[in-house]
Amino acid sequence: MSKESSHQEATRENTYTDLGAETPEAYAISEKSRILARSIIGDNSAEDRIRQRCSVAVGDFAFAPLMRFCHDPVQAVITALGKKAVIITDIRMVQVGIQKKGHESEVICALDYGSAYARDHGVTRSSAGFIVLGDRIRDAIVVIGNSPSALLTVCNMIGEGIQPAVVIGTPVGFVNAAESKEVLHGLNIPSVSNEGTRGGTPVAVAAINECITMYAENASHARSGHRV
Repeated sequence: MSKESSHQEATRENTYTDLGAETPEAYAISEKSRILARSIIGDNSAEDRIRQRCSVAVGDFAFAPLMRFCHDPVQAVITALGKKAVIITDIRMVQVGIQKKGHESEVICALDYGSAYARDHGVTRSSAGFIVLGDRIRDAIVVIGNSPSALLTVCNMIGEGIQPAVVIGTPVGFVNAAESKEVLHGLNIPSVSNEGTRGGTPVAVAAINECITMYAENASHARSGHRV
């Protein structure tokens, strides 16, 4: 596991950003939740920001210490977004939940590519989609919030030499969810995940959206000449 990034880029009260909050009430709720999360989890790194947002997403601060960050994944996402890397999700709910503001990356879903392959080979549609996408996964941002089989498939593809830029893998459940994340932890690739059977779409979406927020903040600071 890589050392956590030391850059602060913290969500302080007077600079708080939520790209998805479009009304004063929504922004106020989001800001209040983040203030509470900061006070409980801490606010010393980019990884803390993700812990905060994911804990708020599941309504449980006990989730924060379960999160795992390998090989500087936050910087990997930010760099990939700067290159307009495609974001590939396992299911539609993750695709829909990903913030579309603040970046120029296309967001696609593996389910749109794997139906025929799944039918012919008897694998899950999400796994089949990643298999069919094949080399398009190279240098992509992979976000898996539901399907352990899809995460295992992507891990196998990485082992065969197809390297995404980063994998956010937080599948939930009692069949292969914990095991798939352990496989991901053992790979030499930037990743965000968590230990155990917990996780799911809210965690994966929260993690990628916080990275998108940090990317957008960096871009804004760069334009104003005050990059952190």
